[in-house]
Amino acid sequence: MKTKNLNKNIYLLKGLVLAYIITCILILFFSILLTYSSLRENKMPLVNTIIMVISVTSGSVYVAKMVKEKGWINGGIIGMAYYLILIMLNFIFLKPLVLDIFSISKLVLACIIGIIGGIIGINIS
Repeated sequence: MKTKNLNKNIYLLKGLVLAYIITCILILFFSILLTYSSLRENKMPLVNTIIMVISVTSGSVYVAKMVKEKGWINGGIIGMAYYLILIMLNFIFLKPLVLDIFSISKLVLACIIGIIGGIIGINIS
């Protein structure tokens, strides 16, 4: 039983790392695109949300495929952990913590996208 939980936690951690690797790659790509194209900076909040959706979905699908049970719970955990880590990093490096409707709605969005990704991952495997 303990090894099963340990394996699940390892897969959750790997899924979270995968989500952040995808985030870094996509942010780098869009930063280069922003620098060398006519893309305006006012589109970046939308781009950041799209990057979050792609990253959380990928991490959730990976975890659900590997764990092979309760994909919606594991995907929701990935989505929530992903966004909570982003909030902590934002608090540490950039600005004070502000919980407004925008932050809470992005947290809910990350959880819902994680749940959907987990469901997709279970059905793929």
